[in-house]
Amino acid sequence: MFDLVLDRSSVVHGVGGVTEGFRTSRGTWLRIEQRLTWRLKSAAWVGLEAASTIENVPIPGWFQSTTWADPARDLVWRADEVEFVASPSVRSAGGLEAAKALPTTWWAGMRSSLKALSEHKTERVGVSQDHLTLRIGQVFEGVDTTVDEWATAHADLHWGNVTVSGLLIDWADWGLAPRGHDAATLWQASLPDPQLLAQVEAEFADDLQTRSGRLSQLMHCANAIRIADRRGTETPFSAPAKVEAEKLLVDLRG
Repeated sequence: MFDLVLDRSSVVHGVGGVTEGFRTSRGTWLRIEQRLTWRLKSAAWVGLEAASTIENVPIPGWFQSTTWADPARDLVWRADEVEFVASPSVRSAGGLEAAKALPTTWWAGMRSSLKALSEHKTERVGVSQDHLTLRIGQVFEGVDTTVDEWATAHADLHWGNVTVSGLLIDWADWGLAPRGHDAATLWQASLPDPQLLAQVEAEFADDLQTRSGRLSQLMHCANAIRIADRRGTETPFSAPAKVEAEKLLVDLRG
């Protein structure tokens, strides 16, 4: 369909084995995804294509896509040709240590990107009120989880989805979310490192100190605690999440 030759040696497998990515003969990147047919209603199926309409946010260019049915396996496949991103993600460049080494220009650029993204009009939903209420309620009682500010968000902004050059990648889940949700996601991804955590709190204070930002942080704490409970052992994220949650609860219950 695309008249491309794939560099098989460049393959990158996504989490769970449902996606693969390849360098192409055109110098682009081809992302291939499979889904069970009953999951096609998910907005994530067209997230990358839909994100191409967002302005003033550094997003890899999207060029074309195609889909095809695989009834023998009850699957549908999708392929997207996008701009090849040479800059590594912060996670692959060194994780939390690489994040602490990011220059002030990177943080300023990220604040600008998230502000522009927050103002983009969309009907997509990244994090719903029901989802936030459910996740917080599974761990913490007596919290009014009503969100009072909503904004468009990437909705999965951990250190694996931002590059050292400031590009935002993996746009499957973007849509409306509580204000500050993206900053809270970076905050949660930084929990094991107090120095980095403090920097994220300072850089995104305007959003994180809002009611919606604190609720987003508490939801991420709940998720970290739930994962540890399910595994039966603490994780690098769950122990600091419990400490931070207590601080958040004082404010949110007050």
